[in-house]
Amino acid sequence: MHVLEMNHVEKSFNEQNVLRDISLSVKEGEILSVIGPSGSGKSTLLRCATLLEQMDKGELFYLGEKAAWNGSDGTTVYAKKEKLKEIQKNYGLVFQNFNLFPHMTVLNNIIDAPIHVQKRSKEDAIKEATELLQKMGLADKADAYPCQLSGGQCQRVAIARALALNPKILFFDEPTSALDPELTGEVLKVIKSLADLHIAMVIVTHEMAFARDISDRVIFMAEGVIVEEGTPEEVFASNNVRTQNFLGRYGDIL
Repeated sequence: MHVLEMNHVEKSFNEQNVLRDISLSVKEGEILSVIGPSGSGKSTLLRCATLLEQMDKGELFYLGEKAAWNGSDGTTVYAKKEKLKEIQKNYGLVFQNFNLFPHMTVLNNIIDAPIHVQKRSKEDAIKEATELLQKMGLADKADAYPCQLSGGQCQRVAIARALALNPKILFFDEPTSALDPELTGEVLKVIKSLADLHIAMVIVTHEMAFARDISDRVIFMAEGVIVEEGTPEEVFASNNVRTQNFLGRYGDIL
């Protein structure tokens, strides 16, 4: 069963085609990394997948449920609000700049959505949040505020917050790009540790060695199209000139 399916997605901004006929799918528990140069459409793809941007054309399915499809005029039609709310429960999103609530403690950042969106009991939400903080190595930070944490710690809280919603799939948009190099490792380590939870993941990243090590599949995008897709072995050993030129920049870490 595919958790996520996107078919023939098109998206333009001011007549500039950012996504051009993109199709992809992600199976349950599968880890997909999306790599490519800046401006290739990777983040826009994630924003379309998570309903933060509307597609101009294309279809979007979660677990077989239709979130969006092409109408009779060829442009995208979205499901009704209530339906989309249900569909949104299937995924979590971790941003590059954390997006934590600065006025809330770490614990309250994590339990807010489970209590108010999913209507779970406070006791249940706190129990799960405490376990997640333990998993993130932040058990002693429950009462701290985001301003008291390092960037790496904030990103780990953001990951715990996304996991607290028990998603079927997690999206990461450049999860380490706002971090100093020494903090990047701790966040990548945490993301790797999530593999044993068997949650599907889509990770947009510039960390090539990480993408190679963690992924079941890798997609290489450039100029709004998928140039190549396959196992990490296939993509990283590719003979495609565009792929080779891009990966050549990372030669020292691969």
